[in-house]
Amino acid sequence: MNIVLKNATILEKNNPFNTQKVDIEITDGVLSKIGTNLVIKEGYTTVEKENLHVSTGWVDTQVVFGEPGFETTETIKNGLHVAAKSGFTDVFVHSNTNPSIDNQAVIHLIQNKGLGQATQLHLVGTLTKNAEGNELAELFDMKNAGAIAFGDYKKTLTNANLLKIALQYTQDFNGLVFAFPMNKDIKGKGFVNEGVVSTKLGMKGIPALAELVELTRNIALLSYTGGKMHVPTISCAESVALIKEAKLKGLSITCGVSINNLVLNENEITDFNTDTKVYPPLRSEQDRVALIEGVKDGTIDVITSDHCPVNIENKRIEYDLAAYGSIGLESIFGALNQVVPLEISIEKLTNGHQFLNEKSEIAVGQKAKLTLFNPDTHWTFESKNILSFSKNAIMLGKKMKGEVYGVINTNSIQI
Repeated sequence: MNIVLKNATILEKNNPFNTQKVDIEITDGVLSKIGTNLVIKEGYTTVEKENLHVSTGWVDTQVVFGEPGFETTETIKNGLHVAAKSGFTDVFVHSNTNPSIDNQAVIHLIQNKGLGQATQLHLVGTLTKNAEGNELAELFDMKNAGAIAFGDYKKTLTNANLLKIALQYTQDFNGLVFAFPMNKDIKGKGFVNEGVVSTKLGMKGIPALAELVELTRNIALLSYTGGKMHVPTISCAESVALIKEAKLKGLSITCGVSINNLVLNENEITDFNTDTKVYPPLRSEQDRVALIEGVKDGTIDVITSDHCPVNIENKRIEYDLAAYGSIGLESIFGALNQVVPLEISIEKLTNGHQFLNEKSEIAVGQKAKLTLFNPDTHWTFESKNILSFSKNAIMLGKKMKGEVYGVINTNSIQI
């Protein structure tokens, strides 16, 4: 792949070309020249786009596709295509599959299906066998097979001692544990945020306490055992404070937030649109503002699309019976760019590289792992913008700022 990006504004903190408009030459998938008015060599393709901006490739730390087992919601091939068109060079794929991603065989199966795509697939193996929370899965074997981390997707590990053992065991091979914070006993039969809105609508609520109790417990276990923990999604103001305090104590803890909780609040549920049923639930406006502050001050490390395709028959039913989840890859940048400054958007979308233990920067000699976008366009997210098989999009009808052109990665370009 030999191309030249013309008049591209680089956005990368600490890069000598940061915010500068330059030409970028890529030879056989490697950044070969960066400068102004580069001469286009024979055999090189020129790429020019309106208000073209370039950053290091974006990473999404929490998506599910369905395959194997639920291919009608999303296949690996189409999911990675959607991710590339949405600006992601890397995605962490979690187990929402049948069979679960709890052994080497399943990992190899999914990895093979992800080969040859512009977006690279990284698997988060389940922490327990079949994600049932009873006994640890084959963590070391999965690590050797290429698993990037371990966690039971959106499930709480009720057995605190099992989480303790997992945190101790994974230290032997520098493993990362994803720990989703939601106490299922306190959650009970709730399915939306507990507050004034849920009371008015007569819906069973999930109090913020359910998240806080579990997060407090998990942080206490991490303090006792050591190891590395990532909290994939937090949703309330008190959780931001707990994570900040844990970091000040020197614990190896990182956290993320779903774009849904960062942009929307509980008022979205008033029309009973089941696309607004997500997990964790949309919280209060006070919580949303606190999450934004947590993003800005560095407490929250990454922002995820929390991409979760759901078949129409599991969404177009009564609200309390509908499945949780919304697709989000196609809309994350446009939504995020509305609520935080552009430089923070890019920082949070690229911070996931820390989990990959790789050096990714826009510099001569480095592999080209780039996201191409225009940060200044304004548009409305509509059905025609959905590339996923499933159409359960919480952001439908919302105003967006910024358009993604695509990615350059794995010696290929997808625009």
